[in-house]
Amino acid sequence: MLNDRARILLKTLVERYISEGEPVGSRTLSKHAGLDLSPASIRNIMADLEEMGFVTSPHTSAGRIPTPRGYRFFVDTLLTVRPLAQVEVNQLEHSLTSSDPQRLMTAASTLLSDLSRFAGLVMTPRRSPAFRQIEFLSLSDKRILLIIVTMEGEVENRVIVTEQPYSASALTEAANYFNQNFAGHSFDQVRSKLRDELGRMRDDITQLMAAAVDAGSQAHDASQDNVVVSGSRKLLDVQDLSSNMGSLRRLFDAFEKKTGLLQLLDQSRTAAGVQIFIGGESELLPLDECSLVTAPYSVDGQVVGTLGVVGPTRMAYERVVPIVDVTAKLLSSALSHH
Repeated sequence: MLNDRARILLKTLVERYISEGEPVGSRTLSKHAGLDLSPASIRNIMADLEEMGFVTSPHTSAGRIPTPRGYRFFVDTLLTVRPLAQVEVNQLEHSLTSSDPQRLMTAASTLLSDLSRFAGLVMTPRRSPAFRQIEFLSLSDKRILLIIVTMEGEVENRVIVTEQPYSASALTEAANYFNQNFAGHSFDQVRSKLRDELGRMRDDITQLMAAAVDAGSQAHDASQDNVVVSGSRKLLDVQDLSSNMGSLRRLFDAFEKKTGLLQLLDQSRTAAGVQIFIGGESELLPLDECSLVTAPYSVDGQVVGTLGVVGPTRMAYERVVPIVDVTAKLLSSALSHH
């Protein structure tokens, strides 16, 4: 898509713009790109990049700045990540030692903010606990009470509305099947195991099983969907953001409501590693001038949540990416050994 010279010039332009915040002219590019090109050749390549939508010229300035598309190409194919200094890794490790999971989340969120100087986010685990046993109790023709006893002995109730009535013996049969085959598992784990088994069961029972798994998962999800946000005030000091108070208000509104953030962070749970959402690419982040860098974290190998940093699109990605990546790995390790 881009030849080597165009890639080097785009990379140089994005890096200069991130570090200095000023439109980048051809003289600066010729000085820093390390290419033996005449100013005229550089101007021609920049005109091509502008035509392709990677850079744009603000107002009457002779220099150019990256567009969201330019940033996206940069982070996907040109970014050289700088590993964190050992001192920073030690600081992270030292701060993530609490045995209380909630404190670990808060500490991780604060660290992300302190190290990046932007806002740190941690989506708390959505992990349905394992159950010891379940029971079904008929309330009326098509309403059944699902009684869940967790491994800790806590009892939770959920009402399931079914499409058909079930006899007491059918309810006992379904509960026995659950308890014999799945006791000690979470409903999320049961869901994937059930897929293979349901083909061999009677239709009416499979519907009841599927409804029970959904209700059991929701019982835990509802109380746990949350995001810990730290350092959002730091964004007031970011000139790219503070110059547009209307946009900033929308961002703080998103922090307040949390629904859009949760959806974005939820999307990132399935990613293999660090993901970067740039500006208006995601309708869930209300700002063209904003980016979100995320990574999933896990407990005992099972992904349970996501963390990340929200900052200006003009952020030092080569530094923020490893901060997010290392924090996710250390938080996974701390939670798994706790």
